[in-house]
Amino acid sequence: TFDALMRERSVSRAAARLFLSQPAVSASLNRLREAFDDPLFTRTSHGVVPTARAQALAPQVEAVLGGIAGLLDGGEPFNPGASGRIFRITGSDHASSLVLPALTRRLVELGSAIRIVWEPPRTWPLAERLYKGELDLAVVARIRRPQDLEARVLYQDHYVYAMRKDHPRAAEPVTLDSFCAVPQVFLGYGTSMLDDMIDEALALGGRQRLAQVAVTSFGQIVHQLRHSDHAAVLGNRVAQAHARDLAILALPLELPRYESLVCWHARAGADPGIQWLRDAVLETFGLPPAGEAGAAGEAGV
Repeated sequence: TFDALMRERSVSRAAARLFLSQPAVSASLNRLREAFDDPLFTRTSHGVVPTARAQALAPQVEAVLGGIAGLLDGGEPFNPGASGRIFRITGSDHASSLVLPALTRRLVELGSAIRIVWEPPRTWPLAERLYKGELDLAVVARIRRPQDLEARVLYQDHYVYAMRKDHPRAAEPVTLDSFCAVPQVFLGYGTSMLDDMIDEALALGGRQRLAQVAVTSFGQIVHQLRHSDHAAVLGNRVAQAHARDLAILALPLELPRYESLVCWHARAGADPGIQWLRDAVLETFGLPPAGEAGAAGEAGV
């Protein structure tokens, strides 16, 4: 409870993190307050704030929890059927649609009590959250592989231009002029290398596209495309998953291909549970475990 409150700074979010009710977390906090004779966390309008005593305890608690985890592992192979561990993965809604069904079917078949928390990508530094153990894995799309993380390629793909099938411009060749004229919807606009590349390429020719709607999921993008005259730049695999509703067209400018990656921090690479989770994700894509020879990531190309 202490560690969850330190990370989340909210009783409700800490409860969600621990798969507990808010009253259970509050009761646990009250016991901690009695044990340490300190409030530990004080309430504010935005959640809870740790006291000076809690701040001093935090590194020690983190070290103790890490030591306990190591003792429980004990060098033994991870047994997902006997584990009740909580794993945290970040990735887009498209990535979750590829990973979660097969992964959760496997957990059910094993009779496992493992719980999965899937978080959408955000603007925080990914490597930092993986290093701190706030996340266990990331399933992300990148034009360039991260240098501060371990990664394996799940697949490579290219970008396309998409709009609803009955869009007024769906039957026309896509030109730079039409690309800039049609309003576009973006995934996390302003925080992606893809958007920067597109805008820089257009700027070299004195052009600028109409960036109109920024959203946080591919599901939102597709819904917007289906119900408006907007267009979007999407990964081909994402667009093909919705090919019944979308016209999928070639882009009027050259963009590099991207890779879908499963990433983890080197510090967690020796964790048998994270190893199992990583390899389970790789298996979902028909790829060998990361530790096997020849599994250095190119199998997913």
